[in-house]
Amino acid sequence: MYDGGTEPDPRFTLANERTFLAWMRTALSLLAAGVALRAVPFPSLGHRQVLAVLLVLSAAACAVTGLTRWARSERALRRAQPLPALSLAPVLSIGFVAAAAALLTALVV
Repeated sequence: MYDGGTEPDPRFTLANERTFLAWMRTALSLLAAGVALRAVPFPSLGHRQVLAVLLVLSAAACAVTGLTRWARSERALRRAQPLPALSLAPVLSIGFVAAAAALLTALVV
């Protein structure tokens, strides 16, 4: 990744790093939510195990996406190429909304 191209403006590199850290924070939050959902008993939540596994898998997908996006963006910055398009972010967003809706309906009912 660091072998080709020229050194980009440090502001762009640091912005890319901040974006990577945001992906990691999101992954850690999803992981914590999955563990908490599994550990804390919710009497009205019947599919707690499935939702916890989905949250943990979403955390893993978010972490991998953040790492690959950081590497692809860094490579593009060094080679003065256009930045890569978001690939998995829309899918993760739909998954987050579905998980939130399932939790909300389980907690309200």
